[in-house]
Amino acid sequence: MEIKEKAKKWLNSPAVDADTKQQIQQWLDTNNEAELTEAFYKDLEFGTGGLRGIMGVGSNRMNKYTLGLATQGLANYLKKCYPNQPIKVAIAHDSRNNSRFFAETTADIFSANGIQVYLFEELRPTPLLSFAIRYLGCQSGVVLTASHNPKEYNGYKAYWSDGAQLVPPHDKNVILEVNKLTDISEVNFQKNPQYISLIGKEVDEAYMREVLKLSVSPEAIRAQSDLKIVFTPIHGTGITLVPEVLRRMGFGQVHVVQEQAEPNGNFPTVEYPNPEEAEALSLGLKKARELDADLLMGTDPDADRVGIAIKNKAGEWQLLNGNQTGALLLYYLLEAWKEKGKLNGRQYIVKTIVTTDLIDRMAEHYGVDCYNTLTGFKYIAGVLRELEGKQEFIAGGEESYGYLISDFVRDKDAVASCAMIAEMAAWARHNGKGLWELLQEMYQRFGYYQEILISVTKPGKSGAEEIQKMMQELRQDPPLQIAGSPLKQLMDYELGVCRHPQENREDPLDFPRSNVLQFLTEDGSKISARPSGTEPKIKFYVSVNTPVQPGESPSATQERLQDKVRQIVEDMKLK
Repeated sequence: MEIKEKAKKWLNSPAVDADTKQQIQQWLDTNNEAELTEAFYKDLEFGTGGLRGIMGVGSNRMNKYTLGLATQGLANYLKKCYPNQPIKVAIAHDSRNNSRFFAETTADIFSANGIQVYLFEELRPTPLLSFAIRYLGCQSGVVLTASHNPKEYNGYKAYWSDGAQLVPPHDKNVILEVNKLTDISEVNFQKNPQYISLIGKEVDEAYMREVLKLSVSPEAIRAQSDLKIVFTPIHGTGITLVPEVLRRMGFGQVHVVQEQAEPNGNFPTVEYPNPEEAEALSLGLKKARELDADLLMGTDPDADRVGIAIKNKAGEWQLLNGNQTGALLLYYLLEAWKEKGKLNGRQYIVKTIVTTDLIDRMAEHYGVDCYNTLTGFKYIAGVLRELEGKQEFIAGGEESYGYLISDFVRDKDAVASCAMIAEMAAWARHNGKGLWELLQEMYQRFGYYQEILISVTKPGKSGAEEIQKMMQELRQDPPLQIAGSPLKQLMDYELGVCRHPQENREDPLDFPRSNVLQFLTEDGSKISARPSGTEPKIKFYVSVNTPVQPGESPSATQERLQDKVRQIVEDMKLK
């Protein structure tokens, strides 16, 4: 009954258009409880990636009205935070269906509230929006994207004045302002053109200048300018900047996958526009084989994530996972900084708690601080904000294919990451190695690590309840032995405690509260459980490691670790 009353409120609102009302009326007339429930059982909320959902009718869907309520709430909150001051926001969007319409609607609402809007004249990567906020002196910003989700989705990511996504208390306070709006009619959709300015090449050029400054080994690029790079934007925004940045760096053999070069919200050549999926890079791999390329890179629709493939010792193409790419990139940067005498004890890197601990081990070796945060780049950005002017940031990242080089952007940046991955490949070849050999060298020095991610999808209201039950059972009845190794610690980030089962004691955890559990075993394995903040999934991250055994081949080591992973999955029933 509550859901139906909510639907009728939309039906009776003078602000809602006729097509939307017709759909709601049809559901009510046919007593379609399933559709009504999915559309209205909750309001879209800010998670680790902002507002995100399937496009369609209802309070639980991405549409003009849910976006409008979010924007009006954000506008009201900005006015509270900056009373009697001119307020500026920047707005960008990706290639998804309705993204331009959503971006213009967002601009209209801000302008109607007397807020100056800088709207990108056409699609642009998410990291460029983060950069633009500080470059243009804005108090906030919004990018319309659902990142790597299927084509049915769209989303709304809100940013603060530091160029980072909203964090507490701002995210919660915006939601409070949204919840104060009792009817869609309270959203001011009446565009005021004098408050809207279109932006384009000037911000592009300023951003690219910063990316080019990142180069640590320009001599390697000059010597290896014929490195063959295949790039695919997977029908997204990466096409607007990545090829041009690589060209300006000095790479003369950049080959774009033409079938995926055109921005297209239907993503016609892939099932999911996600570089984490092998299928999304299949056309890139085909072209890389044809050209006998040295490197393949692919970015997601809003160009904040990048996936890569490299050739192994036998010349076969291998896709790297997010942990491998992130660790390899940081290994290169730490080595290159060391070569150039740039490490002086003031540097640091940042990663999330579910990202490979190989990075922590390398940071310790190079005398660089490594900070761990909750999942979500807004937390990495929080460390950058806290340490600005105190320490020097090298790079950071998370296992889900998102990396950040330097701090002129405060979100994951696939454009700058592509630039530095290409430089890494040139540096390796300049030193007589391929990227596969560089990867094996890293493992030989710091130990072999194997990580996998298991995502269990549970859609809808019943799925959310099932996920909650799974976390409750893991929290209340944890396994005391995993793959033959005793449980050493259970980190409960929601309760803020670290349990030591063998010693029957607890220590406080100095972390923000979050519904995450981590199981650490005596042999160094780590299993993390985390409900997704942006998708109807529960995610399990499994990480195992081993030192190099004398005389053991890399393939034998890898197989041994895979066996351990399989045993953990079986023991914890992670399926």
